[in-house]
Amino acid sequence: MKKNLPLFFLFFCTMHSIAQDRITGLPFASRSEVISQHGMACTSQPLATQVALDILKKGGNAVDAAIAADATLGLMEPTGSGIGGDIFVIIWDAKTKKLYGLNGSGRSPKSLSLEYFIDHGYKKIPSYGPLPVSVPGCVDGWFSLHNRFGSIDMKQILQPAIDYARNGFPVSELISYYMTANAKRLKKYKGFAKTYIHNGKMPQKGDVFKNPYLANTYEKIATGGRDAFYEGEIARTIARYMKEQGGFLTYEDLASHHSEWVKPISINYRGYDIWELPPNGQGTAALEILNILEQYDITSMGFGSTDYLHTFIEAKKLAFEDRAKFYCDPEFADIPLDQLISKSYAKERKQLIDPEKAALSYPSGELEQGNTIYLTVADKEGNMVSLIQSNYRGMGSGMTPDSLGFVLQDRGELFSLEKGHANVFEPGKRPFHTIIPAFITKDGKPYISFGLMGGAMQPQGHAQIVVNLIDFGMNLQEAGDAPRIRHSGDSQPTGGKMTDGGWISVESGIPYQSIRELIKKGHRIKFDAGGYGGYQAILYDEARGVYFGASESRKDGQAAGY
Repeated sequence: MKKNLPLFFLFFCTMHSIAQDRITGLPFASRSEVISQHGMACTSQPLATQVALDILKKGGNAVDAAIAADATLGLMEPTGSGIGGDIFVIIWDAKTKKLYGLNGSGRSPKSLSLEYFIDHGYKKIPSYGPLPVSVPGCVDGWFSLHNRFGSIDMKQILQPAIDYARNGFPVSELISYYMTANAKRLKKYKGFAKTYIHNGKMPQKGDVFKNPYLANTYEKIATGGRDAFYEGEIARTIARYMKEQGGFLTYEDLASHHSEWVKPISINYRGYDIWELPPNGQGTAALEILNILEQYDITSMGFGSTDYLHTFIEAKKLAFEDRAKFYCDPEFADIPLDQLISKSYAKERKQLIDPEKAALSYPSGELEQGNTIYLTVADKEGNMVSLIQSNYRGMGSGMTPDSLGFVLQDRGELFSLEKGHANVFEPGKRPFHTIIPAFITKDGKPYISFGLMGGAMQPQGHAQIVVNLIDFGMNLQEAGDAPRIRHSGDSQPTGGKMTDGGWISVESGIPYQSIRELIKKGHRIKFDAGGYGGYQAILYDEARGVYFGASESRKDGQAAGY
C-alpha cells in the first residue's frame, strides 16, 4: 500500500518519524530546563517536588518547602534519607543577602571508646548493626532551620508527609529496586521487616506503600517539636532499642545533641564564587580540585577529551589525599582550611601532575597545622536552599527502633580506628562526612544552588558540574546530564593508602578514543552502570527575574516551578 502513496507524503512521514530528535541543546540532554517566576523545587522524587511547591503556594518560604520535601523523601526514598540520618544545608537569605551554613551531623556515643574496638579485634568499624550508629541529626536540623528562617507552622510543613505515610504512595521502579537490595542485608535486624516488608516482600513498582509508624512519629514531632524526638518518648524508645541490640547510643547522647551554624567556605573559579561547607564534610575537596583545574585551559581541551579527563583525575587524586589526612570534626583537630583551599597551595600541588602518566599514588600535603538525597528550593522572595540528607549506605545500619518507622544511620563506620589519625574514633565526636550541599554566587549575588548525591562521587561530581557550566558553557540541564567519570581507590579517612592508582569508572557517552588514550597513560578503566550520583539544581536569572531548574534521569527526579 505504501508504494502507492505520493512521494512528498512519504518524505513528510519519514521526517516526522524522527521528531523525537532534540532541536535545541546538546545530544545527551534529557530535556530542556524548567523555567518559572515565582518558585522552583528540584528533588529526586516527583511527589516530593509537588509537596514543596504546594508549601510555597500556601505561603511558605523556601526553607519551609525544603523541610516538607525532605520529610516526604524520608518516607518515599528511605533508601537514601530519613530522620535516622544527618543533614547539611546552605541557605541564601534574601533579606540579609548572605549565605548561611548548617551542619546537622550527629556525634558518636559518649559511652563507646576506641579501646572497645581494639579490644574486640576490629580493624574497621562494621558497616551495619549497632556499632556504627551515631546520633541522628536530621530533626534538630529541621528545627534549627525553621527557628531561624521558617515562616509557617511546622504542623503545616509536615502534614503532607504525614498524610502520605498514613494513606500510602506508589513506589517507583528505582526505589523498589534499592529497597529490595537493602532488605537482603538488613531484614535480619529487629524492626526492619515489621516496618518495610509487607506480605512477605518489599514493595514492588507501583505498590502503594504505607508507613503508619512514621506517620505517628512525624505527628509527635509536628506537635511536640524538636524535644519530642530528642528528649521525649521517641528518644527513650531509641535508647531502649539500642541497648537491647548491644549498642551504645543512649538517651543522654540524644538529649545533648545540637546542630551547628557554620560559615560556608569558598574559592573563586574564573570569576564565580563556589561555596561548600567546611569539615567534617568533604566539600573542601571540590574546592581543591577546582583550584588545580583553574591553572589549565580546560575549555580548549574540550569536554570528554583525554587531556581534560586525565587532568581532572589527577587533580582529584591530589585533593583526596588531603581529604584522607586532614578532614575530620574541627572540634577535635586544627584543620588548615585556609591553606588547603589557597591558590598558592594549588600551584604547589599542580606541579606533581605528569600530563603523560597516571600517578599510582600521591603524597598528602605537608601543611602547617554508595546513597543520599539532595534537593533545592527557591521562592518568590529570592530565598534559595541547598539541602542534602542521608542515612549512609542506603537504608543505614539496619537498626529500626520499635514502631518508629525509620532506620538509624551508620555514619560511625566512617571513623578511623588508627591511633593518631585526625578522624580517629573518639566519644562525642562527629565522623568524617560524605554529604555536601553546594552553591555558586556571582559578584556577591545568588546564582546557582546545586548538589550531587553519591558518597565519594560528590566532590568530584561537584567539580565536574562547575566545569561543565563555566568552562564548557553547558546550560543547567546539560551540565547534569553530561556523562561523568568517577575515580575510586584513594587513601581513605578511615585509613589505608592508595598505591595502585585506583580505578576510573566511565559512564556511557565518554568517547572511546579518550578512554583508549587514558589506558595508554596508565589509567585502569572499568565500565559501571551506576554510581555517578544524582543531580538537582536551580539557577537564578536576576535580570529577567526567573528561575531555571534541572533534574537528571539517573534518579526519579523532577524539577518543577510555578
